[in-house]
Amino acid sequence: MIYTFFNNKFVPSDEARINVRNNSFNYGTAIFEGIRAYWNKEHKQMYILKMEDHYRRLMQGSRFLNFDLAYSLEDYCRITLELIKKNNHKEDVYIRPLVYYTPDKISPKFVGYEAGFTLYTVPMGDYIDVSKGIKVCVSTWRRISENMAPARFKLCGIYVNSALAKTEALERGLDEAIMLNSDGHVAEGSAENIFIIRDRELITPSVADDILEGITRKALIGICREELGYKVIERKIDRTELHICDEVFLCGTGAQVSPVIEVDGKKVGDGSVGPITQKIQKLYFGIVKGENEKYREWLTPVY
Repeated sequence: MIYTFFNNKFVPSDEARINVRNNSFNYGTAIFEGIRAYWNKEHKQMYILKMEDHYRRLMQGSRFLNFDLAYSLEDYCRITLELIKKNNHKEDVYIRPLVYYTPDKISPKFVGYEAGFTLYTVPMGDYIDVSKGIKVCVSTWRRISENMAPARFKLCGIYVNSALAKTEALERGLDEAIMLNSDGHVAEGSAENIFIIRDRELITPSVADDILEGITRKALIGICREELGYKVIERKIDRTELHICDEVFLCGTGAQVSPVIEVDGKKVGDGSVGPITQKIQKLYFGIVKGENEKYREWLTPVY
């Protein structure tokens, strides 16, 4: 039996239900996180990647949106560990915490309602096939602006923006979409941050460019600078740079490190996964699987 944390207790997942009139269901007035846990067969251990960082971002966004949080950081982490143990996962899993409004009220607002918290886990392999390069398009849909909704948080309602871009790419026979922001510069993928590589320098949009403040993005900036010795620049990226750069990759909890080999029908570099991206992938997967002692502080063991 698979369990979900719902209404302050662990229940069988098919009992974790909300009313169709629920405010957050109707208006997207909820905020979530995506967290990965990696199973290491040799260690017989499950490692949760940057759990506290994810919950800090969830709490920061929840407070900004006026949710009255019932749990502390320590509570969220404890509940997560208990749920994984209760479900006895022995494979990579995706962890989805949500803070939402419980009332069945017909009014879109972030005030005057009681907040609820739920948490579930699902087995998850690669959100994107990271073993080979992916083909993407520049979406006709622009990334939502910070002056429209807080793009730096995982607010449920704004993911309609992402879904439109992703659907457009899939309907064109492609794997993913890259979104421009309101001023026409590169923002991110439909649900991933983006890096380009030019002359052995990594370039990524700044957090002021209407992007999610990605935890994987921040981690990769650190290891690329400190471990691999690359220069990493945070600045605006022009659309044309996607076609003249040497390498492109997307990153995130789901995407991990996903190389891009084609943008709008044009090859990136020579059309194969680039050597720097491969090096970053190898280092990243060694870290998240618990095989790199230097970065064990990134991980929370479950068992």
